[in-house]
Formats: sequence, structure tokens, C-alpha cells
Amino acid sequence: MTRSYPEIARVDAEDKVRGRPIYAADRHVEGMLYAIPVTATIGKGKVTGIDARAALARPAVRHVLTHEDMHGLQSAGFLLGGGYGFQSIQPMIGTDIAYRGQPVALVVADTLEEAIAGASAIRIRYAPAPFRAILNGASDADIIDQEGSPLPQEMFGDRKVGDADTAFAAAPIQVDGRYSSPPQHQNPMELIATVAEWKSDALIVHEGTQNSGAIKFGLAKLFSIDPAKVTIISPQAGGAFGQKNSMQMQTALAAVAARKTGRPVKLVVPRTQIFHDASFRPASRHRVRLGARTDGKITAAIHEVDQQTSRHDLFPGSYAEVTSRFYAIPNFRGRERLVRSDVQTPGYMRAPYEHPGSFAYESAVDELAYRLRMDPVQLRIINDATADPLTGKPFSSRHVRETLEEGARRFDWQRRSPAPGSMTTPSGDKLGLGVAIGMYKGATAAARANLTVTASGSAEIAVTGHEMGQGIRSAVANYVADRLGLASDKIAVSVGDPAAVAQHLTAGSWGTATALRAAAAAIDALGEQLAIANAREFRQALRAQGRDQVRVTAQSKAPGQPDQIFERLDSGQVAALGPVYPEFVTMSSIAQFVEVHVEPSTRRIRVARVVSVADCGAVASPVTAKSQVRGGVIWGIGATLREASETDPRFGGFLNADLADYVVPVNADIGSIEVAFVDKADPLLNAAGVKGLGEVAMTGVAAAIANAVYHATGQRYRDLPIRLDQMFA
Repeated sequence: MTRSYPEIARVDAEDKVRGRPIYAADRHVEGMLYAIPVTATIGKGKVTGIDARAALARPAVRHVLTHEDMHGLQSAGFLLGGGYGFQSIQPMIGTDIAYRGQPVALVVADTLEEAIAGASAIRIRYAPAPFRAILNGASDADIIDQEGSPLPQEMFGDRKVGDADTAFAAAPIQVDGRYSSPPQHQNPMELIATVAEWKSDALIVHEGTQNSGAIKFGLAKLFSIDPAKVTIISPQAGGAFGQKNSMQMQTALAAVAARKTGRPVKLVVPRTQIFHDASFRPASRHRVRLGARTDGKITAAIHEVDQQTSRHDLFPGSYAEVTSRFYAIPNFRGRERLVRSDVQTPGYMRAPYEHPGSFAYESAVDELAYRLRMDPVQLRIINDATADPLTGKPFSSRHVRETLEEGARRFDWQRRSPAPGSMTTPSGDKLGLGVAIGMYKGATAAARANLTVTASGSAEIAVTGHEMGQGIRSAVANYVADRLGLASDKIAVSVGDPAAVAQHLTAGSWGTATALRAAAAAIDALGEQLAIANAREFRQALRAQGRDQVRVTAQSKAPGQPDQIFERLDSGQVAALGPVYPEFVTMSSIAQFVEVHVEPSTRRIRVARVVSVADCGAVASPVTAKSQVRGGVIWGIGATLREASETDPRFGGFLNADLADYVVPVNADIGSIEVAFVDKADPLLNAAGVKGLGEVAMTGVAAAIANAVYHATGQRYRDLPIRLDQMFA
């Protein structure tokens, strides 16, 4: 079923271009102090002494916060372990140092400049300990099989269907490839920042976040106070991409400093420190084996992954959960292992598993197509799945074939000459065409919404969700306006405010699907209260009943979730589900078609053209949806050709910890990006018919580029990023 929503302008576009949104780093409170962390310069060990005399001698320095100020406080806990933080350790609770760059002191001063000067005057003494900060070189004791580990096995155990090893050994056509993806950092434009202020025994925090609920309850746990005494204000996240999905280390430090000094404290973490004190995409190594018949039917697939984690937390891998659903393969085995290292706990970064996983898997599928002498698009189509390969359940909707066929048509794939190195541009560059698909789980979470409508024809809705730049306000406004028969500018949308409704983590592409499900429940409740079958008749009903306005409250949950899930929502815990539901499985998908030009002497790779065709269900906000896909493609280009966080194995930490050395694409690196949608409503996940888009938009880009580079040059690259030194190897 096609379900087209109006193509409205972004509802907050004018505010954004005029600089009206106030982010946490912009906030100024009367009497505010400024704070700067002092970070560890060893890879692991203990603090044995802190000399703060020179800093405290500066007249503008008001306090130097150390571990001695943190007595009686407890960590908020690891988000994936039932807590609220991005990792289980809270820096400065104790003297242990788990990784280079961990905060060991905090200088609080009248001005930012004085705080920086004071921080540079602090002298720390250490007792160093041996460490390993990279994926390679791990002992057997540091390698943990997820199967049989303390992690929830239904989510993170091995994925098995049939007998993949036997089927692979018997396959007449085989591919066996090893691939790697480096550590990478999200680098949102808005730095991680907190403004903390105590009013009597109540704490007010301004912070851009994807999870204001976790900050609220995390701070309550840290200080052992009633969560009702903690107020989180987060109308804008300023970009996040997974890095702001939980309570950060600086939130607690700013709050403790504010309590110690009796004044508001602003802590804007410098970008160099963010590389060491917030989550990042972990390094991963992949081995993919594919076995096929000579007619192209894939009979076996094995996807094995080793992924970096910290020594103090198990950040799980979930690569095979997605790659196992790419194709109808009767024999599949996916295995993931975690490798402990002395770093902060890694975390989610846009398409966290799906980007590196699809790079490895779809590169192997492309290699298989060449072995079979088969068109890469046709190979993918003949192996398309009609039911979930893991569970046998039906898909709520699946349009992989349509994305491939429409993408091939728009891209003019038929012009491709199959032989590698056989195509050139008029200027003499080698020309390559590549294709890959990507998938992402269709998830949704428990949520609430408060809806107020007036007889004059306006509406206000407060809903579970956070605005991270993805356009959730526009999607909610467009959907509510459509259901109520109003113009979108008559809808006021509030998100990210725990004082209005309970706030859940917005991540994993479930933000829009979750918010619209709650909005639909609120509109249905409005109809029941006004005794109308069509919500568009609310104005007439209000006038007939002599009422100026009416307010309704509603809640929603994912299909199959028990009512107890709202207890998790109300306590700041993760309350999401997907892609597997009791009656179906939901996945978003995308087909990426890429044209690259490789300059023959310098080997410079230019991505000249990309065509992306996505199936994300109904497109609730077409304008912001297209922006999401374009942004995802640009992320994919950067991750494939530019981005890597370089670790120093001698001293720990990341070497290129700023935007001068952490290379991301600029405008000159980006060619044409054409975006299209299947735009068919998913009939089962929610009433709006939407699935997810923000994450799947990046998936498949890396493989499509790598496959295009192979088509242009005849060289197969299996390690990201593909840089010039590799091109000359």
C-alpha cells in the first residue's frame, strides 16, 4: 500500500538558519563558572598524587575537583547492563585509570580561559600499569565468545540456520574473504556539554542528548536523590549519531562541581577530550565465507567477527543479526567474539554494526558475482528472501528487489561493461560501477504522548523522542497535521522534555516509528473522548460540546511488549523491541549504486555519483527523509575513504583527536546523490506505516564504493578506509 505524506518544509528550518535554537554550550546562567577536565597521560594505572597548588593560586580558579570530592557517589552504571551511562565507570570515583585520556581532575574558574590555564598548571603523579589499546595482540584470556557469555543470548548469541560449514565445504563455488574496519568517532557538530545548577536540593541540567531520561535517573542514582528533584532540559541535541545516547562522564562532574561551589557550572568538553571520554565505533575484523551453486543460488554463508570492547564492560557485537537476513540462504552461521582492550567503552555510531558488517558481506557477494560471471544486481535478486531466514516468520514488508530494480533503472546500470578496468571517463580516469544493499532492523519502543487541540484549529503535542537534527519534529507535525486536517504550522511539537512526558532513548532508527505510534494513540484517544470516528472533525465536536480545548494522554508500545514495559520507560531504562516480533520480522533496506572515477597516476578516488533507493515504509516527512539519506551517503563516503581513529599502541589514546587530523569529507569530495523511496506503508509495525531510515541510509555505501573501485581497477580492497597508500600497494 502506497501512503504519501505531504512534502512540507522542515518545521524548524527558519529557526535553525537564524540561530534561534539554544544548545547546551550556548547556555548562560547568572553567576556561572566554567570547568575544564584534566586527563590522564598514561594508558592504565593509578593516580598517586595531585598537585593543584599552582592552579589554586590563580585568583579566578574557584575549585579543583578531584577523587577526594567524589566520596559517597556511585556510578550510574552501564546502559547495556541495566544502568544509565555510556560505560560502567565514572571517572574520578577512585584513583584507578582504565585508559589514557580519562579525567583525573576538574578545574573550575570564573572564565573559560582561566579554567584552561588552571588545568595546564595541575601536576599528576601516576603508578603506570601494562596495557593494550588495540584490537591486535590480545591474549586468549582477553577474547570472549558472545555465545555462552553473560550477555543476553537471545540478542547476542550465535546465529545459526542449517549446517553452514558442511554446506560451504560442499559448494562448487566458494568465496573466503577477510575484512577490517577501524575505530571511528562520531564527531557531532555540537560538542558534548553540560550546564548544571543546584537550587536548594534540586538539580537542573541543560544538555544536548538522545536520552534525557537516562541522564535524569542516572544523576538521581549518582547522588542518591529522588529523580523528581532532577530536571533535564534538552530541546536540541546538536547532532549525536549514537555518541549522546546515555549519560556522559562530564554530566556528573559538572553537577558535583556545581554543588561544591554553590554556583552554576558549564562544562564543554574539548573535542580532543571527546575522542577519549565518549563512546566510539570499535575496531572489528570480519571473515566472510560464501558457498554457491553454479546457477548463483547461495547455499551457505559464514560471518565471523572479532570486535573491540573495553576491559570494564562488554559492548556486544550484533553483525550477523543483520547480514543473516540479507538473502534467502538455507545454511548460515554467524559468530561474534569480543576482544578486551584498555580503552573507554565503545558504543553506537551511525549504523554501528550494519556499516562494517555490510561492507564485509556485500564485498564478498560482489566477489562471488565475478566468480560466477553473473551480474551483481541479478545475483542479489535471485537470492532475495520472501520470509525471515532465521525465524521463518513473514516480513511485515520487504522490498529489496524493488530497490535494486529501481536503482538500476535510475543509475543506468545496463551501461556497465562487466570486465574490471574496461571503462574510462572522457578525461581518462578509470571508471567503476558498484552496487550493494544494506539493511537495518525495524525497531520501536514504549512511548507516551500528550495532545491538546483547540476549537480555533491548533494543536500541541508532547511526545517521547529527541530532536538530533534528523527532523523528528517535522515528521510528528506532518503526521499529526495529516490526521487532524490542519496545516503543519498549526502543530506545536515538544520532544526531549521529561517534565512533559517520559523520555526514552532515541536511537536505532526507532525515533520516528516510536513517536508516531504514540501520536497515533493520542489521536485515537482524542476521537474516543470526543465521540468522533474521524479526528478531522474535532473542531466541530468541540464547538458542539461548548469546549475551547481538550487534552488527552496516551501511551504505546511495540507489538508483543507486555504492559510492564512502561515501568522501564518510567525509570529511564531501554524499552525497545525489534526486529523480531511475535508475528513478523521488520527490516528497512536500501540499494546503493555508486560510480567512482580513479585518476590513473595519483590513484585519487572520486565518488562521482550515487543513487540510493530506500524502503523505509511510508515516508512521513519527505524533505527531511531525503536529507537523512544524503547525509547517510556522505557518512558512508567518509567512512570508506577517509575516517579512522588512529591508536598509539605505545602510549594509548587516539592520535588524530581533532577535526584537523580526523579527516572527514568536504563539499569538494561529494558528487551527485540521487535519492528515491519505495514509499509503501508497512502494514504491521505502526498505524503511520513507517519503519526506520536514519541508520539504513549509511549501510551498503562502503561496499558499493569498494565494489566500484574493484570494477575500475581490478584491485579488491578489504580494509577500511581505502586510502592512497593502499591504492599504490
